[in-house]
Amino acid sequence: MKSPVACRDPHTTVVDLFASYVEEARDRPVPQHVSDVAIMRIFDLMSAAGAGIYEQIAVVTRDLALETFPPGRAPIWFAGAASSVIGAAWANSAAASALDLDDGDAVARGHLGAAVIPTAFAVAHEVGATFDEIVRAIVIGYQVGATIASARTSYGTTGTWAPYAVVATAGALRDIGRRVLAHALAIAGEAAPNCAFLSAPAPHDPPPEGSDVKEGIPWSVVTGLNALEAAQKGMTGPRNILDSVRHYKFPVDLDEVIRSGPRIRDSYFKFYSCCRHIHGPLDALQELMAKNKIKAPDIQEIKVEIYDDAMRLENRCEPQNLPDIQYSIPYCLALVAFFGPQALLPLSGGALNRDEISALARKVLLSCSADIEALYPQQTLSRVAITCGSGTFTSGDTAPKGKGEHVTWQELESKFKTATRLVALPAQQNKIVEAVHQARAGNASSLMTCLAEVRFDEVDQRTSNET
Repeated sequence: MKSPVACRDPHTTVVDLFASYVEEARDRPVPQHVSDVAIMRIFDLMSAAGAGIYEQIAVVTRDLALETFPPGRAPIWFAGAASSVIGAAWANSAAASALDLDDGDAVARGHLGAAVIPTAFAVAHEVGATFDEIVRAIVIGYQVGATIASARTSYGTTGTWAPYAVVATAGALRDIGRRVLAHALAIAGEAAPNCAFLSAPAPHDPPPEGSDVKEGIPWSVVTGLNALEAAQKGMTGPRNILDSVRHYKFPVDLDEVIRSGPRIRDSYFKFYSCCRHIHGPLDALQELMAKNKIKAPDIQEIKVEIYDDAMRLENRCEPQNLPDIQYSIPYCLALVAFFGPQALLPLSGGALNRDEISALARKVLLSCSADIEALYPQQTLSRVAITCGSGTFTSGDTAPKGKGEHVTWQELESKFKTATRLVALPAQQNKIVEAVHQARAGNASSLMTCLAEVRFDEVDQRTSNET
């Protein structure tokens, strides 16, 4: 098979192609239907960031951003604070990725919104960008990040490749030339968080503890923005980094692929505070329980057939923290079996240390199905079988809900209000929802004001169990 490099000018690297794309795309208007898709992603990320604003990683990152970076005008969303571009983007990314409610791309196997969108809004304050320019930069960031991630020859958590998307997003807004962009992309790729422990092939020995580091998304934002600033000051990077056939396999017609239909349309939405590998089993479980009138205490066994990447999750039955829950198929299934989907929208501390949940989680059996594995990652299917006193009930092949083109504005509005109900008053929620709809109609001033001025407050319910 020919190397993709053989079909190009030998002096043109893959990084050069991406830099050229960013330089050209930032001057082209975004079609209205694509703009609407991008605004949906913005609204969705506000749900994730609002829900996660008082999680430990968000609080610690926010404090560090205010302590370690110089003052600035870029808002830290829903916190009543502002920081430098890097500080605000870092803090907002931490809140957005804290509860695993942020969007993602199944083929890229990662989460673009939590890196790209905070970057776009922070840099926009620096350069005085219009809302249309913010939207355009977000579309560019998704395109670059998803294309590069999809070409990886081995799995890497989002943090390992998101800096490319961050550079593309910020570079588009700062109107950076392609030579500097190329070096910035190269620096970002080489300096990216390696996330070696979580990115390693299963089985892990020992299994990684659940932690606030997770996929390394917030730090990838810092890495990407620093890489761009370093390149602007003259630092160089290894511009042939993406030509490595050991790490990447790009198509021969890469230049056309980069400029093809926007990848932002392919991203999915999440309606549970957990890894998307768990969403299909959750949907199948609830359908089986509702259809057959099954109660959680009556369940004797739950069998889940799924693809191998889902088996990579740690799947703890006795999680020690919220990230442990977010990466546990058995515990999430048991949690929703007892308390319904709102137990994961958002996930809260009340879900921990529940003996009845752990007992049911230990009755969940996971296996990799060859026919399901053959379709992954283009399709992320699962099958669930529940055994109880009245028999065994089996679902069909179930894909997670939330595929981009099938999600409505009404569903996103419901998600926002449910996810932020523990930190935001109804009047605040309604103000933000109205501002988003005004942005869709072409007036984004209210949305920008809301992100800067609306402050969410932590309430006692966050540490209690609503159910």
